[in-house]
Amino acid sequence: MTDTLTPVLTDNWDADRAWTLASYESRGGYGALKKALGMDQDAIIEAVKDSGLRGRGGAGFPTGMKWSFIPQANPNPKYLVVNADESEPGTCKDIPLMMASPHTLVEGVIISSYAIRANHAFIYVRGEVLHVVRRLQNAVREAFAAGHLGKDIHGSGYDLDLVVHAGAGAYICGEETALLDSLEGRRGQPRLRPPFPAVAGLYASPTVINNVESIASVPSIIERGADWFASLGTEKSKGYVIYSLSGHVKKPGQYEAPLGITLRELIDLGGGMREGRQLKFWTPGGSSTPLLTDEHLDVPLDYEAVGAAGSMLGTRALQIFDETTCVVRAVLRWTEFYKHESCGKCTPCREGTWWLVQTLARLEQGQGSEADLDLLLDQCDNILGRAFCALGDGATSPITSSIQYFRDEFIAHLAQGGCPFDPAASTAFAAEGALA
Repeated sequence: MTDTLTPVLTDNWDADRAWTLASYESRGGYGALKKALGMDQDAIIEAVKDSGLRGRGGAGFPTGMKWSFIPQANPNPKYLVVNADESEPGTCKDIPLMMASPHTLVEGVIISSYAIRANHAFIYVRGEVLHVVRRLQNAVREAFAAGHLGKDIHGSGYDLDLVVHAGAGAYICGEETALLDSLEGRRGQPRLRPPFPAVAGLYASPTVINNVESIASVPSIIERGADWFASLGTEKSKGYVIYSLSGHVKKPGQYEAPLGITLRELIDLGGGMREGRQLKFWTPGGSSTPLLTDEHLDVPLDYEAVGAAGSMLGTRALQIFDETTCVVRAVLRWTEFYKHESCGKCTPCREGTWWLVQTLARLEQGQGSEADLDLLLDQCDNILGRAFCALGDGATSPITSSIQYFRDEFIAHLAQGGCPFDPAASTAFAAEGALA
């Protein structure tokens, strides 16, 4: 790992009116586009492959490889779709990026679309973030007026139309095939695969779907070179990313750093924990990733190391909780969210998340018995790997990991007849050593 912080995507966020075309171009914006238009399209794909860029939306799949799956012999149109439906609890990197510097994403869209020979691209944004939708739409208008979009872009003979589409606020539309159904005007529900989107995606045509941060990283790769990008990060997790640090830290926010930085370093950058408090548990990639504890402070935050620790890097949504937080209540709140957001298409997720909430709520209220913990694990086992998409799997992650690390706290709820973190019960709970 090189420097602690590597501002690239966030480098211009402090510029005056950074979201405008004039400000973006004053810092070299759209220079990478002009360079890309002079390159062979396959050479751009190879550069992205060589850079080691992996999907920044959670799965970590190699971006260049995904692009190469597009069958160019297919006579149907090719499409690029940007997944900007950021809705994972704790994740807050894409919306600030689009708000502060929408042209970074727009330039990435144009280069990426050119590489895969797509003449139509879409940015699918959460409908609730109307301010971001308007800012993106204005950036697209500016790009059209400047000749960066439209017909015969900069005399290259390449045409591209870009549409900003506002979704209807369903968490499930963050799943790429549900997003496609929503974009086509249908109810957002996951599709059965195969066929995969690369073969039959939007309008049954070859489609690439990438996260905002993945596409926004492409201009820097073209401008500075694949070797430069690959020099950052770790051996298998290349480049820089935006870490969303939130919760019980003094300075929550977005921290752009190479993959492989540790949570201890990020918390130090964030001013440390709240005064007089210590870390209890945290999520490395949002609430759908297994919890980690203070034992994992020095785990490198890359795909391989976090996976080896028993969790997933996901969207790098680092939610930090100190010892005043009831882990049972936190997990219950997340599970209620997943129950509410289940699209209902498959039985394991539709019924399973409902039963998870019932069992967890009973435990949180100090009712039931220790056998309910085994019941919870059995319910999770019946959902994991059996749901239509990853929502069901994600709903089980905080439950199984919290029981693994904090089983005593669940039992304390039963012994106390309620939450030990209630003011009336906290003294007795601490006396029993359950907070140790």
